[in-house]
Amino acid sequence: MVFVLLIVAPIVEIFVLIQTGHAIGGWNTLGLVILVAVVGVWLIKREGIKVWRRFGEQVRAGQVPSKEIADGVLLLIAGALFIAPGFISDFVALLILFPPTRALFRKRLLKRTSFGGGFGGGRIIRATYRGPMPDPHGSNITDTTATETRGELEP
Repeated sequence: MVFVLLIVAPIVEIFVLIQTGHAIGGWNTLGLVILVAVVGVWLIKREGIKVWRRFGEQVRAGQVPSKEIADGVLLLIAGALFIAPGFISDFVALLILFPPTRALFRKRLLKRTSFGGGFGGGRIIRATYRGPMPDPHGSNITDTTATETRGELEP
């Protein structure tokens, strides 16, 4: 798999870029690659803000935001694919970017045992703080709570 990503994928991307250059011209191909990268970064930013909001809502509700974390990782991957020159990587990034197809990638990502045990196991510590900010010259914490959870967590 690593061989394909490091050797075969760039060769295929270069081939597609050359063929596109022959079909629509070199400058047009370059402009299209730049345009797709700019639009892709904008879409990643827009979707990333949505994911960040959902993440914050989950944390405030005291839940483990495993779906939001996985979506964030997938959006980072999509952003890297958009920035990389090539149309095949842009197509894969679009698949990751749109929520219906992102769900398929997320499902596979959450099942991977090398990715945090599928977010299913681990230790979650939740702490809240209500009170004034500490004084730079001394500490004046007035109200704190902490909760520790161990064991299997649901994704």
